[in-house]
Amino acid sequence: MSTQKQSKLPLIVERSDGELWGRVKVKGNLIVDSADNLNALTKKLKTLILDIESVEVEDFELSYDLTSVFEQYSYLNISEVAAKAGISSGMMRQYASGNKYPSAERVKDIESAIREIGKELIKVKLHRSVKEPA
Repeated sequence: MSTQKQSKLPLIVERSDGELWGRVKVKGNLIVDSADNLNALTKKLKTLILDIESVEVEDFELSYDLTSVFEQYSYLNISEVAAKAGISSGMMRQYASGNKYPSAERVKDIESAIREIGKELIKVKLHRSVKEPA
């Protein structure tokens, strides 16, 4: 059987029971696996996809659920993202913990808030202060 190459496949990443879970559709089949971290998860899925579907995946287009995004990007402040998205920080914590699930519209609001933070960070310039000797 010949191996096909696929440049990017959509991979949904979720957090459950202390592990990252990933799911990806290949040739109409859903392939799911888990790992301790994102790097291990993508490696496992690439191997599974090659073994099961004879497709060599170069990379994945990642999509996170809210239970995993704040762990994967721990430097994001839940309260700040909530404020930018117009959501109470308590509700955002419910979303981030998986106790409640946002609507599709709410997910778009949260994603826009995160991207707005990214645009703000791109503009940051740091100045290196040099202390003059006395």
